[in-house]
Amino acid sequence: MKEITILSGKGGTGKTTVTASFAALATNRVLVDADVDAANLYMITPHTVEEEHPFQGGNLPKIDIQACTHCGECITRCRYEAIEKGPRLNRIACEGCGVCAHFCPEGAITMEPRVCGTWFNSSTENGPLVHARLGIAEENSGLLVSLLRREARKKVDETAANLILVDGPPGIGCPVIAATTGCDAVVVVTEPTVSGLHDLERVAELTAFLKVPAMITINRWDLHPMMAERIREVAKGMGMHHLGDIPVDDAVTASMVQGKPLVTCSDGPAATAIRGVWQQVVNFLDEKRGPLKMAL
Repeated sequence: MKEITILSGKGGTGKTTVTASFAALATNRVLVDADVDAANLYMITPHTVEEEHPFQGGNLPKIDIQACTHCGECITRCRYEAIEKGPRLNRIACEGCGVCAHFCPEGAITMEPRVCGTWFNSSTENGPLVHARLGIAEENSGLLVSLLRREARKKVDETAANLILVDGPPGIGCPVIAATTGCDAVVVVTEPTVSGLHDLERVAELTAFLKVPAMITINRWDLHPMMAERIREVAKGMGMHHLGDIPVDDAVTASMVQGKPLVTCSDGPAATAIRGVWQQVVNFLDEKRGPLKMAL
């Protein structure tokens, strides 16, 4: 079994468009949307939710108003100003440290599991999809990403799949580390802009530190050919394998409107390029990690 994570370094590069098309081109796969703060793979992958589960991450104070004597100790002790007069808890400000419960003289505050979001098991034409929705202003997204990857491995055992495709989060923070650590390879989708180059370099440094082989494709490369060429040179210098690039194509937007992967509803230049990119991914993994079946 192999696991490929698709990263971007920044939002809006077309990472999810590429991931959905990879899912349509591969066989025996399990899909993971690890961008739990703003999941959208399900929007262009027709699916049916089969299971829904709460996600608990950390703890949250619960105040027993009947036992409270309004001494104000919890308000004074809280360095995050998460407890207001009443006393009343501000969930968004609370870090779940437990200081208020520890110092409450009446024992009126207890720490209870914090429900941060919801995760789902769904079925699609392109295999099982494990995805999630983190609550507004909630934390522990890295923990949730790790949970999704574990659930995906269970799906591999259940379905005899040989591939996990992970639509990773943007950036290089905790969720990205959780989505990348231990996978077989990373595909970085970037764009021909200064910020695209900058964030590509950050992702390259991260994958090198994690010792995960990295590949690169430039989406909408023909918007700025000179910058695209510069990115190719930088990627080569950082040891990243160039898979080929994807041109601008109105069919991409049309596929989003239809809610389908691009390669299932277009034979245009972008879809053709993505097919070529996927073939290069397969070839790369065949050379590095053993054979990987695909459908074209």
